[in-house]
Amino acid sequence: MTPPVPPGRHTFVCLDGHTAGNPVRLVIAGAPSLHGATMSARRADFIQNWDWVRRALMWEPRGHDLMSGAILYPALDESHDAALLFIEVDGCLPMCGHVTIGVVTFLIEKGLVAPREPGRLVLATPAGLISATYREEGGRVREVRFVNVPSYLAAAEVKLDVPGLGELVVDIAYGGNFYAIVEPQKNYAGLDQLSPEEILRLSPLVRRAARAALTPVHPEDPTISGVTHVMWTGAPRHPRAQGRNAVFYGERAIDRSPCGTGTSARLAQLAAKGRLRPGEAFIHESLIGTLFAARIEEELRLGPYPAIRPSVAGSAHLFGFNTLFVDPADPLGGGFSLWEPGGLPASPAGGGAA
Repeated sequence: MTPPVPPGRHTFVCLDGHTAGNPVRLVIAGAPSLHGATMSARRADFIQNWDWVRRALMWEPRGHDLMSGAILYPALDESHDAALLFIEVDGCLPMCGHVTIGVVTFLIEKGLVAPREPGRLVLATPAGLISATYREEGGRVREVRFVNVPSYLAAAEVKLDVPGLGELVVDIAYGGNFYAIVEPQKNYAGLDQLSPEEILRLSPLVRRAARAALTPVHPEDPTISGVTHVMWTGAPRHPRAQGRNAVFYGERAIDRSPCGTGTSARLAQLAAKGRLRPGEAFIHESLIGTLFAARIEEELRLGPYPAIRPSVAGSAHLFGFNTLFVDPADPLGGGFSLWEPGGLPASPAGGGAA
């Protein structure tokens, strides 16, 4: 159960922007102190004791169905430059790629972190340490490439019975989150077949079926488990791209970017099936035509699984500062969602016309 908003007015200072079209909200002041020696442990503390912060900042009226972001924390030790806790409409994620690209851009352009090594930031996340390089021109960060956590194919060719589609065969892959990856097949001709409305309608059914079929668990961190995202794939439209995708997350969200952890999961799936080799470029196109440039940096093992270490590059843009107040005197001050379980306030009094 999510703790209620504590008494008093709470102030959060944020930077707002986007990466390849998907929103990024970075909280730079006002966040709670967390307990734990690692960001994975601190994520657990946040989920148990502070999730009202996520709801207030990600859900309406301050957020929306696509909102995602991170909370900036100081480095936990000398091995990295800063720490991140990822938050979005659906929960507190272990890792988020498009947010990482946005955060690095914001931190460097606004001078909020002094890198130990010029041109490179190392960030502690709940999924592990993330290394990101960046390219600056004229005071702007033009591109960020992050080297992600080890990614792997957790289960191949899982058969699902999806209402409205029939049998669907998916692969379950991990790239910081677990994805059900849907490739063109008998009952799915490809991404061009689906409208955004159909993606929103079918994706929860696919995710529900995938969750009923199996529960993947990260071999080194059991707090990371279960399919959270659905990736629909198809032929690219952009002349530089090798693939196109639409990723569904939350209850009503389609990623406008090509999705960083999703691209990592896709690379792990392709590598496991012998369709992509280390060093080969994989340009991933989003539903709106924006691009991420990815590649496999190395092959390795993750517990019993063959795995890869992927890198993903893209660009982000900062477009505003935001000072947000959360006050329990406001009956909707803790945030609300029309779609998320438990998203409606118990007593939605006030705010109506006389």
